[in-house]
Amino acid sequence: MKPTDFAKHLTEFLSVYLPSQKNVSRNTICSYRDAFKLLIKYCQEIKSFPAERITLNVLSKELLTDFLEWLETDRKCSISTRNQRLAAIHSFFRYVQAEEPSGLFHFQKVVAIPTKKAEKTVVEHLSPEAVKLLLEQPDRNCPKGRRDLTLLSVLYDTGARVQELIDISVGDVILKEPSVITLTGKGNKKRRVPLMKNTMSLLERYILENRLDKPWKNEYPLFTNNQRKKLTKEGVAYIISKYVALVGKTSSLVPPKVRPHMFRHSKAMHLLQAGVNLIYIRDFLGHVDLKTTEIYARTDTETKRKAIENAYPDLVDDNLPDWNKDEALISWLSDLK
Repeated sequence: MKPTDFAKHLTEFLSVYLPSQKNVSRNTICSYRDAFKLLIKYCQEIKSFPAERITLNVLSKELLTDFLEWLETDRKCSISTRNQRLAAIHSFFRYVQAEEPSGLFHFQKVVAIPTKKAEKTVVEHLSPEAVKLLLEQPDRNCPKGRRDLTLLSVLYDTGARVQELIDISVGDVILKEPSVITLTGKGNKKRRVPLMKNTMSLLERYILENRLDKPWKNEYPLFTNNQRKKLTKEGVAYIISKYVALVGKTSSLVPPKVRPHMFRHSKAMHLLQAGVNLIYIRDFLGHVDLKTTEIYARTDTETKRKAIENAYPDLVDDNLPDWNKDEALISWLSDLK
């Protein structure tokens, strides 16, 4: 059977255009691939279109809008996930516009499908005391506990995304003063993040204990599982949940569910509360746009309160007389109808 135009362009989009021409990260390619796997599944199961019969003409604005609704209603996807899938579709059809000019009007109708507005979520973060409590949980008397302590310390201290954490190789860690760690972020962009002395000491002991200090091991993953393979996102989430459960037995300081990204949010909030400029926090986190970093400033109500207190004098005297003792006033209020 002759390949369809959709099959041809999708293959080139995922295997040539995105990695070679756009130089997007492997994670973005995987995310886009998953979006189209779901779209093909939808066409097969809901619209009764076999994969080999799906063409660009079949993928109309109406069908794709129905697909997005199916993600929300049937698969119970969040609005943000729905918008991520739509971003993959938009990117593909913008690419196809240049490849198939004859279908420009059809493609532009797809590109015009709007993203869905979602309620602004609160930036979930931990207090410094909660982070300290979590870091006290791993057992320092066993290798796995020491690995977990080092992993959690690096996750918090660097403000790394979970994918950035598991992608760290031994050669990315520089322990000589000034000690830094190189993180590979979105779009394969690298940034160097300074390490605090305590985290540096933990890393130094961890690398020596696991015999990772040999030059030929620079490409080895820094953190591995029991099979000596690179940790997964699910593996990191499991490690965190294990210690959250331990804390929950004795304290309510840590919420019952802590996601890896909360360590990143927590680091950003703590930097902001310590008076670090947003520009530096932006660079530290690897944000492209300062607007992304400003979400922490909007969330930090405590910082706002302190700023207002410092800027304005107390106009209300807290030594005002107690009106409860004014019998005439009480009598007048009682007579109000």
